[in-house]
Amino acid sequence: MLNEFKAFIAKGNVMDLAVGVIIGGAFGLIVSSMVDDIIMPIVGAIFGGADFSNYFIPLAGGVTATTLEAAREQGAVFAYGNFLTVLINFLILAWIIFLMVKAVNSIRIKEQAAPEKPAAPPADIALLTEIRDLLKARA
Repeated sequence: MLNEFKAFIAKGNVMDLAVGVIIGGAFGLIVSSMVDDIIMPIVGAIFGGADFSNYFIPLAGGVTATTLEAAREQGAVFAYGNFLTVLINFLILAWIIFLMVKAVNSIRIKEQAAPEKPAAPPADIALLTEIRDLLKARA
């Protein structure tokens, strides 16, 4: 069983998947930072300096806090601002992945479209072909 597990882990697809998951996680953190630290403050400034991450509707009667974190400690809240931030994060990540896949597909199409030139036949085959053609021309 241990040998089968080693063979499974050593396969290229498993290692590619592991690398993809690790890089995807790191890339997700970069996109989250871009949304939280760059895009949402600009969107907030456009809409009057509001911080979208603190937009919420209290669902419990005792919620009087003005920040989402404090409001969650007081009771149930509908955190639509946080959802908006996560949604923008997802859309940016999906767009970047789409562009990456599109670039890879265009490279693959170019590779498939360029037909390979057939290799030149060996000298003896070329000589025999030439002789054959000359004999056909005489007949």
